[in-house]
Parts: sequence; structure tokens; C-alpha cells
Amino acid sequence: MKNAVILLSGGLDSTTVLAIAKAEGFMPYALSFRYGQRHLVELESAQRVAKALGVAEHVIADIDLHRFGGSALTADIAVPKGRDPAAMGAGIPITYVPARNTVFLSFALAWAEVLGSSDLFIGVNALDYSGYPDCRPEYIAAYEQMANLATAAGVEGRQRLKIHTPLIALSKAQIIQRGLALGVDYGLTSSCYDPGPDGRPCGQCDSCQLRAKGFAEAGVADPLAARFGNA
Repeated sequence: MKNAVILLSGGLDSTTVLAIAKAEGFMPYALSFRYGQRHLVELESAQRVAKALGVAEHVIADIDLHRFGGSALTADIAVPKGRDPAAMGAGIPITYVPARNTVFLSFALAWAEVLGSSDLFIGVNALDYSGYPDCRPEYIAAYEQMANLATAAGVEGRQRLKIHTPLIALSKAQIIQRGLALGVDYGLTSSCYDPGPDGRPCGQCDSCQLRAKGFAEAGVADPLAARFGNA
């Protein structure tokens, strides 16, 4: 089995990506971040997911992006709620964390080089999250090109890095269907930008609404809703 580094936030998308990597025969090394986000519910979910799906190792790295702010996820800025689809698709949302995927991929690249791995997996999606500049196919292609110039393993020809983005062109419903086919328990995950202390999703932020829409279009109930008695 080839080693692969999987960026695992504990959300629906990254959990699906972990399941896909395993199904494709990779030995997954999960990487999560305590990056100064206002809540740690997703990290708790990431730990549950990593244990349930079985990873070779799960690292939670510390980065303080809170020091820079600039996002509703890291600063004292209200998380937008109750927005309609048109509003969600207009411009870059305030929940965008400046350069977050670039920072995360850099850590993943470093770990991959140590592991002798040429494969990174990330759950970016250009369909539902088209407002995020670091979720676009052209961004991933450019980063992959840069990454192959950035490491000793790449320069010496021991590594030809591939960034796998299996969800990038899928709808949320298609992502859910793919995960269910692989046996993913979405009740372990968390998607909310502003959850309660017990992890209860707010139900109104962009991420909660996109998740609900995805499950509705997939024709299945969200097990997370059942977990909190909202089914």
C-alpha cells in the first residue's frame, strides 16, 4: 500500500475523501489543524472519523491563524446565517480563511516528503464552494506544480507529487452518495461554522444549509440531525 496524506477537518467532504483514499488502496495518514478557529467541534469529529475509518496515524498540528484574523472562523466576526443560494454564490464569503489551504497543503507536503509519499488528498469542491479561491482546479494545478519544485525529494526525482481532489466537480448530493456507498457514517462528522458547545449545528450558516440541501437531494436523512434529535 502506498502512503498518502489526507487533510482531515472532520467535515463531510474530508471524511468522504479519507474513505475514497482507503478504497483506492492508499495507507492514509490523516492531518488536521488547530489553527485558531473559534470552535474545536470539527477537530473532535476528525478524531472520531480517524478512529472509525482506521488511519496509520492522525496528527493534529498547531498553527495560530487567529493572530491574523480576517475571517468569521478565526476572528470576532459574525458568521453569516440564513442566506439564500444567490447570496452564498456572490463573491468571496467572510468565512474564507486567508490562505488556509495553502498553509495546510504546505504542512501536508512536508509530512508526505518524510513519509516517502507522493500523494496528497484534499476535499476541495469548486461547485458548492465556488466563492473560495483556494478550492478551484487552477489553484490545485498551480500548487501541485510548485510543490514538485519545492522539496528535496522532488528535485532529486524521488517524488512526483499528486494532489488528489476527488470531490472537486461533484455536487454535495453526489459526495454524500459516494460516501454512503463506501460505508461512511456521516453522524461522526461536523460541518457547522457556528456550532453549540455540544456540537449541535446551528442549521442556518452557509455550510449547514449546503449540507441539508445535499442530504435532501440525495434522498437520505442526515444522521447528524438524528444524533441531536432533529430528524
